[in-house]
Amino acid sequence: MTTLTARALLAALCLTATSALADALPQRWVSAGGSLSEWVVALGGESKLVGVDTTSLHPASLQALPKIGYQRQLAAEGILALKPDILLGSEEMGPPPVLHQLRAAGVQIETLSAKADQQTVHDTLQRLGALLGAPDRARQLAAEFDARLAAHADWVKKARSVQAAPGVVLLVGHAGGNLLVAGRGTPGDRLIQHAGGQNLATHVGYKTLSSEALAALDPQVLVLSDRTLAGDAARAALTRQNPGLAATAALRDGRVLVLDPTLLVGGLGPRIPDGLASLSRAFYPSAQALNTESRP
Repeated sequence: MTTLTARALLAALCLTATSALADALPQRWVSAGGSLSEWVVALGGESKLVGVDTTSLHPASLQALPKIGYQRQLAAEGILALKPDILLGSEEMGPPPVLHQLRAAGVQIETLSAKADQQTVHDTLQRLGALLGAPDRARQLAAEFDARLAAHADWVKKARSVQAAPGVVLLVGHAGGNLLVAGRGTPGDRLIQHAGGQNLATHVGYKTLSSEALAALDPQVLVLSDRTLAGDAARAALTRQNPGLAATAALRDGRVLVLDPTLLVGGLGPRIPDGLASLSRAFYPSAQALNTESRP
């Protein structure tokens, strides 16, 4: 056998092995988690997605895909109709009987952690990279994510050296109705702290507070994460429902921020660095603008 023929044979074998590996990976994906869906897209796997849950709103192209419902309230029939190879979700995904039914039907169930820390992001990207056949891209995304968070932390440290951390209250729900206040240990609390704010809510978890109790906290910044309204409509609904807030520093100074609610569910997604940067600029308006050109 000539050297040229041997090389050609080796190349053919490598191509065949690569093709076989790609065929062995799941090709039809359903994702029940907004952050996970975003990471799949960032890893180049958007074309494999055949269905997503109602929290998968970014990028906008995902909104054209069939919806499987809310991640905690999935129905087997709708998912099976999409003929998926794999269902991706966090430990928040359910209910358990539906997952059992899907496994029995031959669907691979991939459950990843929704814990909001960098190690979890690394673990998630490593697993998704393996399932998509893109381990190098996964490592690159993890490194970029770490670098952006580190740069943001440095910026916040410098900003806090010249300005005291503002008192913040984060409200979740519908501005025209009952709202929950993000207390200690919630995703909202972590966002406030990493963005350089001081969470004025001292309770644990999410809790409803009266308008009087909210006004007594007198936040310098109010962050509103409304599931139905956005922008000025959300702000107007908030003040109509809670007129007592007009006396707070946040309302007097016009410092009511509207936060995308999908940033608060499913762990840390690729938009978290930009979300933190946006909050930090509002918390420290006199500081130099954050650089958000580099994206994960």
